[in-house]
Amino acid sequence: MSSVQYYVASSLDGFIATADDDLAWLLQFDGFEGGKESYDSFMAGVGCIVMGGATYQWLMDHEPGNWPYADMPCWVFTHHEFSAPPGADITFVRGDVAEFADDFTGDAAGKNVWVVGGGELAAQFADAGLLDELIVSIIPVVLGRGKRLLPLKGPTPPLELVDSRTQGRGIVELRYRFAGKSG
Repeated sequence: MSSVQYYVASSLDGFIATADDDLAWLLQFDGFEGGKESYDSFMAGVGCIVMGGATYQWLMDHEPGNWPYADMPCWVFTHHEFSAPPGADITFVRGDVAEFADDFTGDAAGKNVWVVGGGELAAQFADAGLLDELIVSIIPVVLGRGKRLLPLKGPTPPLELVDSRTQGRGIVELRYRFAGKSG
């Protein structure tokens, strides 16, 4: 059965990007010990990707002509008109995430659904009761302000910590399951 997972990196103070979507604070940690292994292991279980328009635009701006998820169905929630790179399996949608939940899990074909990037989109999944897991790598940087990790409408019940591991350069990966979710 598919799980909906939010796999993300966050600063110590709970931000995933600066206010202007700069990720230089995070990119300075590329290649840290354990990072590639964690990502590769995570991706082996992913069958479908869901992201917001801002994340999609960031990828197009920073990876021109190199769509990183060529072999995987991807859904992009956006109010903008975008075109997909050649060969990419991308569906652009508008609306409530719950409206498309069966489509994501169908496209995942028994694997997991990865909510990529934006905390706003991940919060919509959580608020709708559709987010099963939060896998967050805490990066030893304080940003002070920026885009929040998970800007929910209100508090959650306690999440269940199912795994934690220390990685290189002071990074800690935490894996939480949302209350009432099996896994």
